[in-house]
Amino acid sequence: MYQTVGKRKSSVARIIMKKGTGKIIVNKKDIKDYFPQETLIQEIKQGLIVTDTEKDFDIEAKVHGGGFSGQAGALKHGIVKALLLVSDDYRKVLKQAKLITRDSRIKERKKYGLKGARKAPQFSKR
Repeated sequence: MYQTVGKRKSSVARIIMKKGTGKIIVNKKDIKDYFPQETLIQEIKQGLIVTDTEKDFDIEAKVHGGGFSGQAGALKHGIVKALLLVSDDYRKVLKQAKLITRDSRIKERKKYGLKGARKAPQFSKR
């Protein structure tokens, strides 16, 4: 059993990966019931497809924060980290597919005196 945490934007995914038949359960629902788009499911499974372990592990995940896209990215990140715990041989393949690095882009905070993170009020000379 392998436990990891994956993150993207404001989403956090806690992953438990065990030997099994390839079932993925997200927040006590099947992955097809939880995520509305097939493209998000394909994104999540990228690490498993690249390492050819799609049918070898059962994955149970608890995801919170953000939207579906951020949650899918967090889930993908967590699965890749769990695969690295399984075997160090997967590192080279996952690195070539550019799946190991975390997408660290998060929303920038609003600053005082500004309308948003960077947008300033219109300058008036008079």
